[in-house]
Amino acid sequence: MIKTIGFMTKTEEFEIIKAFIQGDESAFNKIVRKYQQQIYWQVRRMLGSHLDADEVTQEVLIVLYKKLNTFKFNSALSTWIYKITSTRTLNYIRKQKLRQFIGIEDENVAQISNGNDIVKSAEDKEKLEILENVLQKLPVKQREVFIYRKFDSLTYEEISEITGKSVGGLKASYFNAIKKVSELMDGKL
Repeated sequence: MIKTIGFMTKTEEFEIIKAFIQGDESAFNKIVRKYQQQIYWQVRRMLGSHLDADEVTQEVLIVLYKKLNTFKFNSALSTWIYKITSTRTLNYIRKQKLRQFIGIEDENVAQISNGNDIVKSAEDKEKLEILENVLQKLPVKQREVFIYRKFDSLTYEEISEITGKSVGGLKASYFNAIKKVSELMDGKL
């Protein structure tokens, strides 16, 4: 059995997926340990809220567990996971907009700071909050491509595979996102 978690080759990931499909539950835990934090931060950057990101992350993991047996082995596992994460996050955004439109309030609107923040210093936390606020002001498509490029270091081709959008369109969205982020961040840091 494969023991590496952090870095796995595509072949090693495929072996773990096959083991899970054949009934090895511990294989799924390996996938979760490798990708859970990446999923969380992808969602958090899109939504800007720990509670919402945590909820969507759990939803993504449930979908992965239920759908891993449908994985086609023709792309990297990370690409497949990013696609599921992106879809679930965008669905969550749509659902939140619908709730706001029809006036349904979420009972857990207040964000809770539990002292386990990843960012330790107050200055870094402030910068992170400013960036999260700025990202929330971007249109969803621009925010998505910005996060994939800046935080996840994905190529336009990888983003295109995840989102189904053209490389040219993604480049335009990214350019506009960079321009808006620069304008919005100017003078705040």
